[in-house]
Amino acid sequence: MTIDNDFPEFSPEEEEPKSKSAVKREMTALQKLGEELVNLSPAKLAKIPMPEQLAEAVMLARRLKNREGKRRQLQYIGKIMRVIDSEAIQQALESFHHDSLAFRQHFHRLENWRDRLISEGDRAMEDLLVDMPELDRQHLRQLIRQAQKEASQNKPPAAARKLFQYLRENS
Repeated sequence: MTIDNDFPEFSPEEEEPKSKSAVKREMTALQKLGEELVNLSPAKLAKIPMPEQLAEAVMLARRLKNREGKRRQLQYIGKIMRVIDSEAIQQALESFHHDSLAFRQHFHRLENWRDRLISEGDRAMEDLLVDMPELDRQHLRQLIRQAQKEASQNKPPAAARKLFQYLRENS
C-alpha cells in the first residue's frame, strides 16, 4: 500500500520562515544602529560607508528637535537599513567603540607617531606625511616644536596632548 502525499516534505537544508518576533527584533536592532549613526560626531559619520539616501536621512534626523518627528525619522532610517547591506556600517561602528581591538590598535599607532614625532622631529614628520598626506605641515611642525620644548624643560605634556589630539582628529 502506497501513501500518496500531497504535502511537500520538509528538508533540513531549507530555512524556516522567521517568526514575527524575530523579524521585529531585527528591525529594532537596525533602528538602534541607525540611532547610533545619528548620534555620531560629524568626523566619525564621514568615515561610515553608506548610500546617499541613508546619509540624507541621518542628516535630517540630526537636525530634528521634535521628539515624535525624530522617532519617525529613526523608523525611516531603520526601514532604509533593511534594504541595504548594513554589515559594512556595523563593522565601521564597531571600530569606533573603545573596547574594540581595531580602536586600541589605532590608538597605539597614534601614540607611537606622537612619541616618534617628539623624539625625531622633522624626519618622523616626513614619514608621517607620507602615511597621512591630509595633515597640515605647518601646524604639525608647530605642535612638534612646542612638545619638544616642553619635554626639554620638563613641563607637563600639554603640547604633546594637543599633538595627539590633532593626529586623532585627522586620522
